[in-house]
Amino acid sequence: MLRLTKHGLETRSMQLFLKGEWRELSEKTEVLNPFDGSVIDTVPSASPTEITTAIDGLVNGAKTMRQMPSYKRVEILRKTAHLMRKRQKELGLLISTEEGKVLSESHIEASRAAETIDLSADEARRMNGETVPLDSTPSGVGKLGLTLRVPCGIVAAITPFNFPLNLVAHKVGPAIAGGNAVLLKPASDTPLSSLKLVELLLEAGLPEDAIACVTGSGAILGKAICSDSRIRKISFTGSAEVGERICSLAGLKRITMELGSNSPVIVLDDADPQKVAESIAITGFTNAGQVCISSQRILATPKIHNDLLEALTSRVSQLTAGNQLDDQFNIGPLVRESDAHRVKEWLTQAQSEGAELLCGGERQGAVIQPAVLGNIRSEMRVSREELFGPAIGVTKTESINEAIHLANNTRFGLSASVFTQDINKAIRFAHEVDSGNIHINFGTAWRAETMPYGGLKQSGMGKEGPKYAIDEMTETKMVIIH
Repeated sequence: MLRLTKHGLETRSMQLFLKGEWRELSEKTEVLNPFDGSVIDTVPSASPTEITTAIDGLVNGAKTMRQMPSYKRVEILRKTAHLMRKRQKELGLLISTEEGKVLSESHIEASRAAETIDLSADEARRMNGETVPLDSTPSGVGKLGLTLRVPCGIVAAITPFNFPLNLVAHKVGPAIAGGNAVLLKPASDTPLSSLKLVELLLEAGLPEDAIACVTGSGAILGKAICSDSRIRKISFTGSAEVGERICSLAGLKRITMELGSNSPVIVLDDADPQKVAESIAITGFTNAGQVCISSQRILATPKIHNDLLEALTSRVSQLTAGNQLDDQFNIGPLVRESDAHRVKEWLTQAQSEGAELLCGGERQGAVIQPAVLGNIRSEMRVSREELFGPAIGVTKTESINEAIHLANNTRFGLSASVFTQDINKAIRFAHEVDSGNIHINFGTAWRAETMPYGGLKQSGMGKEGPKYAIDEMTETKMVIIH
Protein backbone atom coordinates (compact mmCIF):
# COMPACT_ATOMS: atom_id res chain seq x y z
CA MET A 1 0.00 0.00 0.00
CA LEU A 2 0.92 3.68 -0.23
CA ARG A 3 3.71 4.70 2.16
CA LEU A 4 6.05 7.59 2.97
CA THR A 5 9.69 7.44 1.90
CA LYS A 6 12.49 10.01 2.19
CA HIS A 7 11.53 11.16 -1.29
CA GLY A 8 7.82 11.56 -0.50
CA LEU A 9 4.94 9.20 -1.20
CA GLU A 10 5.69 5.85 -2.79
CA THR A 11 3.03 5.22 -5.42
CA ARG A 12 1.53 1.81 -5.90
CA SER A 13 -1.72 0.66 -7.36
CA MET A 14 -4.21 0.80 -4.50
CA GLN A 15 -6.95 -1.80 -4.11
CA LEU A 16 -10.48 -1.63 -2.77
CA PHE A 17 -11.52 -3.66 0.24
CA LEU A 18 -14.63 -5.81 0.27
CA LYS A 19 -15.81 -9.11 1.68
CA GLY A 20 -12.74 -9.33 3.89
CA GLU A 21 -10.03 -8.91 1.26
CA TRP A 22 -8.15 -6.36 -0.85
CA ARG A 23 -9.10 -6.67 -4.51
CA GLU A 24 -7.91 -5.40 -7.84
CA LEU A 25 -10.24 -4.58 -10.72
CA SER A 26 -9.35 -4.33 -14.37
CA GLU A 27 -10.78 -0.83 -14.69
CA LYS A 28 -8.80 1.86 -12.88
CA THR A 29 -9.18 5.54 -12.06
CA GLU A 30 -6.18 7.81 -11.69
CA VAL A 31 -5.86 9.90 -8.54
CA LEU A 32 -4.30 13.23 -9.48
CA ASN A 33 -2.35 15.92 -7.67
CA PRO A 34 -4.64 18.95 -8.05
CA PHE A 35 -1.76 21.38 -8.49
CA ASP A 36 -0.06 19.90 -11.52
CA GLY A 37 -2.31 17.03 -12.61
CA SER A 38 0.39 14.42 -12.01
CA VAL A 39 -0.75 10.89 -11.23
CA ILE A 40 -0.36 10.01 -7.55
CA ASP A 41 -1.85 6.55 -7.72
CA THR A 42 -4.65 4.51 -9.24
CA VAL A 43 -7.69 2.93 -7.60
CA PRO A 44 -10.21 0.42 -8.90
CA SER A 45 -13.32 1.77 -10.60
CA ALA A 46 -16.06 -0.32 -9.04
CA SER A 47 -19.48 -1.15 -10.46
CA PRO A 48 -22.79 -1.82 -8.69
CA THR A 49 -21.77 -5.50 -8.65
CA GLU A 50 -18.97 -4.69 -6.20
CA ILE A 51 -21.43 -2.80 -4.01
CA THR A 52 -23.69 -5.85 -3.82
CA THR A 53 -20.71 -8.09 -3.06
CA ALA A 54 -19.54 -5.72 -0.35
CA ILE A 55 -22.97 -5.66 1.29
CA ASP A 56 -23.15 -9.46 1.09
CA GLY A 57 -20.03 -9.59 3.23
CA LEU A 58 -21.14 -6.84 5.60
CA VAL A 59 -24.30 -8.75 6.51
CA ASN A 60 -22.07 -11.17 8.43
CA GLY A 61 -19.94 -8.29 9.64
CA ALA A 62 -22.97 -6.61 11.15
CA LYS A 63 -23.68 -9.78 13.15
CA THR A 64 -20.06 -9.88 14.30
CA MET A 65 -20.13 -6.26 15.43
CA ARG A 66 -23.50 -6.64 17.15
CA GLN A 67 -22.06 -9.42 19.31
CA MET A 68 -18.80 -7.62 20.05
CA PRO A 69 -18.67 -6.22 23.60
CA SER A 70 -18.21 -2.47 23.89
CA TYR A 71 -14.80 -2.74 25.58
CA LYS A 72 -13.48 -4.50 22.45
CA ARG A 73 -14.81 -1.75 20.16
CA VAL A 74 -13.12 0.76 22.45
CA GLU A 75 -9.81 -1.11 22.17
CA ILE A 76 -9.97 -1.18 18.36
CA LEU A 77 -10.73 2.53 18.11
CA ARG A 78 -8.06 3.49 20.66
CA LYS A 79 -5.42 1.49 18.79
CA THR A 80 -6.52 3.03 15.49
CA ALA A 81 -6.13 6.53 16.92
CA HIS A 82 -2.69 5.57 18.24
CA LEU A 83 -1.61 4.31 14.82
CA MET A 84 -2.92 7.49 13.19
CA ARG A 85 -0.84 9.64 15.52
CA LYS A 86 2.26 7.54 14.85
CA ARG A 87 1.75 8.07 11.13
CA GLN A 88 0.51 11.65 11.23
CA LYS A 89 3.27 12.95 8.96
CA GLU A 90 2.48 10.32 6.34
CA LEU A 91 -1.25 10.96 6.57
CA GLY A 92 -0.78 14.72 6.33
CA LEU A 93 1.33 14.42 3.20
CA LEU A 94 -1.21 12.05 1.67
CA ILE A 95 -4.09 14.48 2.35
CA SER A 96 -2.19 17.40 0.82
CA THR A 97 -1.10 15.46 -2.22
CA GLU A 98 -4.51 14.11 -3.20
CA GLU A 99 -6.76 16.95 -2.00
CA GLY A 100 -4.66 20.10 -2.49
CA LYS A 101 -4.70 21.79 0.91
CA VAL A 102 -1.40 23.08 2.24
CA LEU A 103 0.66 20.82 4.50
CA SER A 104 0.03 22.81 7.68
CA GLU A 105 -3.73 22.32 7.25
CA SER A 106 -3.32 18.64 6.37
CA HIS A 107 -1.30 17.89 9.49
CA ILE A 108 -4.03 19.54 11.55
CA GLU A 109 -6.65 17.42 9.79
CA ALA A 110 -4.69 14.23 10.46
CA SER A 111 -4.43 15.14 14.14
CA ARG A 112 -8.13 15.97 14.37
CA ALA A 113 -9.07 12.71 12.66
CA ALA A 114 -7.21 10.76 15.34
CA GLU A 115 -9.05 12.83 17.95
CA THR A 116 -12.38 11.98 16.29
CA ILE A 117 -11.60 8.27 16.49
CA ASP A 118 -10.59 8.66 20.15
CA LEU A 119 -13.80 10.51 20.94
CA SER A 120 -15.76 7.74 19.24
CA ALA A 121 -14.09 5.29 21.62
CA ASP A 122 -15.15 7.47 24.55
CA GLU A 123 -18.75 7.41 23.39
CA ALA A 124 -18.71 3.63 22.92
CA ARG A 125 -18.27 3.42 26.70
CA ARG A 126 -21.24 5.69 27.29
CA MET A 127 -23.84 3.84 25.23
CA ASN A 128 -26.62 3.01 27.61
CA GLY A 129 -30.33 2.75 27.86
CA GLU A 130 -32.57 4.05 30.62
CA THR A 131 -35.32 2.95 32.92
CA VAL A 132 -38.79 4.13 32.02
CA PRO A 133 -41.21 4.94 34.88
CA LEU A 134 -44.11 2.87 33.60
CA ASP A 135 -45.93 3.25 36.91
CA SER A 136 -46.40 6.95 36.24
CA THR A 137 -49.70 5.89 34.69
CA PRO A 138 -52.19 3.43 36.25
CA SER A 139 -51.78 0.87 33.46
CA GLY A 140 -48.03 0.60 34.16
CA VAL A 141 -48.24 -0.22 37.86
CA GLY A 142 -46.30 -3.36 38.73
CA LYS A 143 -44.28 -3.31 35.51
CA LEU A 144 -40.62 -2.54 34.90
CA GLY A 145 -39.55 -0.74 31.73
CA LEU A 146 -36.09 -0.22 30.31
CA THR A 147 -34.52 0.64 26.97
CA LEU A 148 -31.62 -0.95 25.12
CA ARG A 149 -29.42 0.77 22.53
CA VAL A 150 -28.70 -1.49 19.57
CA PRO A 151 -26.79 -0.98 16.31
CA CYS A 152 -28.62 -0.15 13.09
CA GLY A 153 -26.70 -2.89 11.27
CA ILE A 154 -24.92 -1.68 8.14
CA VAL A 155 -24.06 2.01 7.86
CA ALA A 156 -23.23 3.51 4.47
CA ALA A 157 -20.74 6.38 4.76
CA ILE A 158 -20.58 8.53 1.63
CA THR A 159 -17.82 11.08 2.10
CA PRO A 160 -16.61 14.29 0.39
CA PHE A 161 -13.24 15.27 -1.04
CA ASN A 162 -12.50 18.36 1.05
CA PHE A 163 -11.63 16.64 4.34
CA PRO A 164 -10.71 13.19 3.07
CA LEU A 165 -9.64 11.82 6.46
CA ASN A 166 -11.44 13.67 9.26
CA LEU A 167 -14.90 13.66 7.70
CA VAL A 168 -14.44 9.95 7.02
CA ALA A 169 -13.47 9.48 10.67
CA HIS A 170 -16.62 11.36 11.71
CA LYS A 171 -18.71 8.68 10.03
CA VAL A 172 -16.66 5.52 10.42
CA GLY A 173 -15.64 6.08 14.06
CA PRO A 174 -19.18 6.50 15.47
CA ALA A 175 -20.50 3.68 13.27
CA ILE A 176 -17.97 1.24 14.74
CA ALA A 177 -18.46 2.62 18.26
CA GLY A 178 -22.19 1.92 17.89
CA GLY A 179 -21.54 -1.69 16.90
CA ASN A 180 -22.27 -1.40 13.17
CA ALA A 181 -20.60 -2.66 10.03
CA VAL A 182 -19.56 0.04 7.56
CA LEU A 183 -19.74 0.45 3.80
CA LEU A 184 -17.41 3.35 2.98
CA LYS A 185 -17.70 5.10 -0.38
CA PRO A 186 -15.04 7.85 -0.50
CA ALA A 187 -14.99 10.79 -2.89
CA SER A 188 -13.64 9.89 -6.32
CA ASP A 189 -11.03 12.66 -6.18
CA THR A 190 -9.63 11.68 -2.77
CA PRO A 191 -9.99 7.94 -2.10
CA LEU A 192 -6.48 7.29 -0.79
CA SER A 193 -6.94 8.69 2.72
CA SER A 194 -10.03 6.49 3.20
CA LEU A 195 -8.17 3.39 2.06
CA LYS A 196 -5.33 4.22 4.43
CA LEU A 197 -7.79 4.55 7.32
CA VAL A 198 -9.23 1.13 6.48
CA GLU A 199 -5.68 -0.30 6.60
CA LEU A 200 -5.18 1.15 10.07
CA LEU A 201 -8.55 -0.08 11.35
CA LEU A 202 -7.74 -3.60 10.20
CA GLU A 203 -4.28 -3.36 11.75
CA ALA A 204 -5.96 -2.30 14.99
CA GLY A 205 -8.08 -5.45 15.01
CA LEU A 206 -11.35 -4.53 13.33
CA PRO A 207 -12.92 -7.74 11.95
CA GLU A 208 -12.35 -7.96 8.22
CA ASP A 209 -16.03 -8.54 7.50
CA ALA A 210 -17.02 -5.38 9.42
CA ILE A 211 -15.88 -2.84 6.85
CA ALA A 212 -15.77 -2.40 3.09
CA CYS A 213 -14.30 0.46 1.09
CA VAL A 214 -15.46 0.66 -2.50
CA THR A 215 -13.93 3.24 -4.83
CA GLY A 216 -15.52 4.62 -7.95
CA SER A 217 -17.99 7.13 -9.29
CA GLY A 218 -20.82 8.16 -7.01
CA ALA A 219 -23.08 8.57 -10.03
CA ILE A 220 -22.49 4.89 -10.87
CA LEU A 221 -22.48 3.43 -7.35
CA GLY A 222 -25.00 5.66 -5.59
CA LYS A 223 -28.21 3.89 -6.59
CA ALA A 224 -26.84 0.47 -5.61
CA ILE A 225 -25.87 1.79 -2.17
CA CYS A 226 -29.02 3.75 -1.43
CA SER A 227 -31.60 1.30 -2.73
CA ASP A 228 -30.28 -1.85 -1.02
CA SER A 229 -32.62 -2.63 1.89
CA ARG A 230 -29.77 -4.21 3.87
CA ILE A 231 -28.29 -0.73 4.38
CA ARG A 232 -30.08 0.63 7.43
CA LYS A 233 -28.36 4.01 7.78
CA ILE A 234 -26.86 6.47 5.27
CA SER A 235 -24.55 9.27 6.34
CA PHE A 236 -23.74 11.63 3.49
CA THR A 237 -21.71 14.82 3.18
CA GLY A 238 -21.88 16.70 -0.11
CA SER A 239 -24.08 18.95 -2.19
CA ALA A 240 -27.78 19.57 -1.58
CA GLU A 241 -28.59 18.34 -5.07
CA VAL A 242 -26.92 14.95 -4.54
CA GLY A 243 -28.39 14.75 -1.04
CA GLU A 244 -31.88 15.15 -2.46
CA ARG A 245 -31.28 12.32 -4.95
CA ILE A 246 -30.02 10.07 -2.16
CA CYS A 247 -33.15 10.75 -0.11
CA SER A 248 -35.37 9.89 -3.07
CA LEU A 249 -33.64 6.52 -3.44
CA ALA A 250 -33.18 5.60 0.20
CA GLY A 251 -36.72 4.70 1.18
CA LEU A 252 -37.24 3.81 4.85
CA LYS A 253 -33.68 4.29 6.04
CA ARG A 254 -32.14 6.49 8.67
CA ILE A 255 -30.40 9.40 6.94
CA THR A 256 -27.96 12.09 8.02
CA MET A 257 -27.28 14.81 5.48
CA GLU A 258 -24.51 17.39 5.89
CA LEU A 259 -24.93 19.59 2.83
CA GLY A 260 -23.75 22.92 1.48
CA SER A 261 -24.04 26.55 2.51
CA ASN A 262 -23.14 30.14 1.63
CA SER A 263 -22.35 31.22 5.14
CA PRO A 264 -23.14 34.82 6.12
CA VAL A 265 -20.99 36.98 8.41
CA ILE A 266 -22.74 40.05 9.85
CA VAL A 267 -20.36 42.85 10.86
CA LEU A 268 -21.95 45.60 12.96
CA ASP A 269 -20.68 49.13 13.46
CA ASP A 270 -19.08 48.44 16.84
CA ALA A 271 -16.84 45.61 15.56
CA ASP A 272 -13.06 45.94 15.15
CA PRO A 273 -12.39 45.76 11.38
CA GLN A 274 -8.86 44.45 11.85
CA LYS A 275 -10.02 41.57 14.04
CA VAL A 276 -12.76 40.77 11.55
CA ALA A 277 -10.24 40.75 8.71
CA GLU A 278 -7.92 38.40 10.60
CA SER A 279 -10.79 36.02 11.27
CA ILE A 280 -12.09 36.09 7.69
CA ALA A 281 -8.58 35.49 6.32
CA ILE A 282 -8.78 32.14 8.11
CA THR A 283 -12.43 31.20 7.86
CA GLY A 284 -12.98 32.37 4.29
CA PHE A 285 -9.85 30.91 2.72
CA THR A 286 -8.87 27.72 4.53
CA ASN A 287 -8.59 24.85 2.02
CA ALA A 288 -8.96 27.40 -0.79
CA GLY A 289 -12.50 28.13 0.41
CA GLN A 290 -13.53 24.50 -0.19
CA VAL A 291 -15.23 24.21 3.18
CA CYS A 292 -19.01 23.94 3.46
CA ILE A 293 -18.98 26.44 6.35
CA SER A 294 -16.51 28.83 4.68
CA SER A 295 -17.23 32.53 5.34
CA GLN A 296 -18.63 33.72 2.02
CA ARG A 297 -21.13 36.58 2.43
CA ILE A 298 -19.91 39.52 4.49
CA LEU A 299 -22.82 41.80 5.47
CA ALA A 300 -21.51 45.10 6.87
CA THR A 301 -23.46 47.99 8.35
CA PRO A 302 -22.71 51.53 7.05
CA LYS A 303 -20.26 53.00 9.58
CA ILE A 304 -17.85 50.07 9.41
CA HIS A 305 -18.30 49.14 5.75
CA ASN A 306 -15.48 51.19 4.19
CA ASP A 307 -12.96 50.46 6.97
CA LEU A 308 -13.81 46.77 6.76
CA LEU A 309 -13.32 46.69 3.00
CA GLU A 310 -9.90 48.28 3.42
CA ALA A 311 -8.90 45.88 6.21
CA LEU A 312 -10.11 42.82 4.31
CA THR A 313 -8.38 43.83 1.09
CA SER A 314 -5.12 44.51 2.92
CA ARG A 315 -5.18 41.23 4.85
CA VAL A 316 -6.33 38.96 2.03
CA SER A 317 -3.74 40.48 -0.33
CA GLN A 318 -1.11 38.97 1.95
CA LEU A 319 -2.36 35.46 1.20
CA THR A 320 -0.80 33.62 -1.73
CA ALA A 321 -1.99 30.50 -3.53
CA GLY A 322 0.18 27.92 -5.27
CA ASN A 323 1.76 24.49 -4.86
CA GLN A 324 0.30 23.00 -1.69
CA LEU A 325 3.55 21.19 -0.91
CA ASP A 326 5.59 24.44 -1.00
CA ASP A 327 5.67 26.20 2.37
CA GLN A 328 5.83 29.65 0.81
CA PHE A 329 2.10 29.44 -0.07
CA ASN A 330 -0.81 29.88 2.36
CA ILE A 331 -3.40 28.33 0.06
CA GLY A 332 -3.32 25.40 -2.33
CA PRO A 333 -5.18 24.70 -5.56
CA LEU A 334 -8.81 23.76 -5.92
CA VAL A 335 -9.36 20.03 -6.18
CA ARG A 336 -10.06 20.20 -9.93
CA GLU A 337 -9.11 22.71 -12.61
CA SER A 338 -12.75 22.72 -13.71
CA ASP A 339 -13.68 24.07 -10.27
CA ALA A 340 -11.15 26.87 -10.68
CA HIS A 341 -12.74 27.69 -14.05
CA ARG A 342 -16.16 27.82 -12.38
CA VAL A 343 -14.97 30.14 -9.58
CA LYS A 344 -13.31 32.43 -12.12
CA GLU A 345 -16.52 32.54 -14.16
CA TRP A 346 -18.56 33.48 -11.11
CA LEU A 347 -16.13 36.28 -10.23
CA THR A 348 -16.24 37.59 -13.79
CA GLN A 349 -20.04 37.43 -13.83
CA ALA A 350 -20.22 39.38 -10.58
CA GLN A 351 -17.97 42.07 -12.02
CA SER A 352 -20.15 42.34 -15.12
CA GLU A 353 -23.13 42.92 -12.80
CA GLY A 354 -21.43 45.76 -10.95
CA ALA A 355 -19.24 44.09 -8.32
CA GLU A 356 -15.74 45.46 -7.74
CA LEU A 357 -12.78 43.07 -7.61
CA LEU A 358 -10.58 44.57 -4.91
CA CYS A 359 -7.82 41.97 -4.95
CA GLY A 360 -6.96 38.53 -6.29
CA GLY A 361 -9.02 36.44 -8.66
CA GLU A 362 -6.20 35.53 -11.07
CA ARG A 363 -6.31 31.91 -12.22
CA GLN A 364 -3.49 29.62 -13.27
CA GLY A 365 -4.51 26.01 -13.72
CA ALA A 366 -6.39 24.92 -10.60
CA VAL A 367 -5.03 27.82 -8.55
CA ILE A 368 -7.13 30.93 -7.85
CA GLN A 369 -5.53 33.83 -6.00
CA PRO A 370 -7.60 34.79 -2.92
CA ALA A 371 -10.17 37.41 -3.89
CA VAL A 372 -12.27 40.11 -2.24
CA LEU A 373 -15.34 41.45 -4.01
CA GLY A 374 -17.04 44.70 -3.04
CA ASN A 375 -20.44 46.12 -4.00
CA ILE A 376 -22.09 42.71 -3.88
CA ARG A 377 -25.87 42.62 -4.16
CA SER A 378 -27.96 39.83 -2.69
CA GLU A 379 -29.33 38.72 -6.06
CA MET A 380 -25.85 38.00 -7.50
CA ARG A 381 -24.88 34.37 -7.96
CA VAL A 382 -21.83 34.73 -5.69
CA SER A 383 -24.25 35.70 -2.94
CA ARG A 384 -27.12 33.25 -3.65
CA GLU A 385 -25.21 30.01 -4.21
CA GLU A 386 -22.28 28.19 -2.63
CA LEU A 387 -19.05 29.44 -4.24
CA PHE A 388 -16.75 26.79 -2.74
CA GLY A 389 -13.66 28.74 -3.67
CA PRO A 390 -11.17 31.31 -2.30
CA ALA A 391 -13.28 34.47 -2.51
CA ILE A 392 -15.53 36.55 -0.29
CA GLY A 393 -18.12 39.16 -1.20
CA VAL A 394 -18.99 42.24 0.86
CA THR A 395 -22.48 43.71 0.90
CA LYS A 396 -23.40 47.00 2.57
CA THR A 397 -26.53 46.71 4.72
CA GLU A 398 -28.45 49.56 6.31
CA SER A 399 -29.04 47.96 9.70
CA ILE A 400 -28.95 44.78 11.72
CA ASN A 401 -32.56 44.22 10.62
CA GLU A 402 -31.58 44.16 6.97
CA ALA A 403 -28.47 42.09 7.72
CA ILE A 404 -30.50 39.40 9.49
CA HIS A 405 -33.02 39.41 6.64
CA LEU A 406 -30.25 38.91 4.07
CA ALA A 407 -28.56 36.24 6.19
CA ASN A 408 -31.82 34.28 6.20
CA ASN A 409 -32.71 34.99 2.58
CA THR A 410 -31.18 31.74 1.30
CA ARG A 411 -32.06 28.07 0.97
CA PHE A 412 -29.04 27.24 3.16
CA GLY A 413 -28.54 27.33 6.90
CA LEU A 414 -25.35 25.62 8.03
CA SER A 415 -23.19 28.27 9.71
CA ALA A 416 -23.47 32.01 10.40
CA SER A 417 -21.60 34.55 12.48
CA VAL A 418 -21.86 38.07 13.83
CA PHE A 419 -19.20 40.53 15.02
CA THR A 420 -20.43 42.94 17.69
CA GLN A 421 -19.67 44.15 21.21
CA ASP A 422 -23.37 44.42 22.01
CA ILE A 423 -24.50 41.26 23.84
CA ASN A 424 -28.15 42.02 23.18
CA LYS A 425 -27.57 42.16 19.44
CA ALA A 426 -25.51 38.97 19.61
CA ILE A 427 -28.32 37.15 21.40
CA ARG A 428 -30.86 38.51 18.93
CA PHE A 429 -28.68 37.20 16.10
CA ALA A 430 -28.48 33.77 17.74
CA HIS A 431 -32.26 33.60 18.06
CA GLU A 432 -33.26 35.01 14.69
CA VAL A 433 -30.72 33.69 12.18
CA ASP A 434 -31.71 30.29 10.72
CA SER A 435 -28.48 28.33 10.95
CA GLY A 436 -27.37 25.11 12.59
CA ASN A 437 -24.14 26.70 13.86
CA ILE A 438 -24.00 30.22 15.29
CA HIS A 439 -20.72 32.04 15.97
CA ILE A 440 -20.23 35.25 17.94
CA ASN A 441 -17.09 37.28 17.13
CA PHE A 442 -15.46 34.72 14.88
CA GLY A 443 -15.99 33.57 11.31
CA THR A 444 -18.22 30.70 10.26
CA ALA A 445 -15.61 28.02 9.50
CA TRP A 446 -15.02 26.65 12.99
CA ARG A 447 -15.91 23.22 14.33
CA ALA A 448 -15.00 21.18 17.39
CA GLU A 449 -15.16 17.40 17.09
CA THR A 450 -17.39 17.21 20.19
CA MET A 451 -20.13 19.61 19.09
CA PRO A 452 -23.44 18.68 17.45
CA TYR A 453 -22.72 19.71 13.89
CA GLY A 454 -25.38 20.00 11.21
CA GLY A 455 -27.55 22.39 9.26
CA LEU A 456 -31.05 23.71 8.85
CA LYS A 457 -33.14 24.10 5.68
CA GLN A 458 -31.35 22.69 2.62
CA SER A 459 -28.06 22.47 4.51
CA GLY A 460 -29.08 19.11 5.83
CA MET A 461 -30.61 17.10 8.61
CA GLY A 462 -29.26 15.18 11.55
CA LYS A 463 -26.11 15.88 13.54
CA GLU A 464 -22.48 14.79 13.43
CA GLY A 465 -19.95 14.72 16.27
CA PRO A 466 -19.31 11.26 17.76
CA LYS A 467 -21.86 11.50 20.58
CA TYR A 468 -24.62 12.71 18.28
CA ALA A 469 -23.68 10.51 15.32
CA ILE A 470 -23.86 7.39 17.51
CA ASP A 471 -27.37 8.40 18.54
CA GLU A 472 -28.32 8.36 14.86
CA MET A 473 -26.47 5.12 14.12
CA THR A 474 -28.19 3.12 16.85
CA GLU A 475 -31.80 2.27 17.60
CA THR A 476 -33.82 1.97 20.78
CA LYS A 477 -35.51 -1.20 21.98
CA MET A 478 -38.18 -0.94 24.66
CA VAL A 479 -38.26 -3.83 27.15
CA ILE A 480 -41.25 -4.29 29.50
CA ILE A 481 -41.13 -6.80 32.33
CA HIS A 482 -44.68 -7.74 33.36
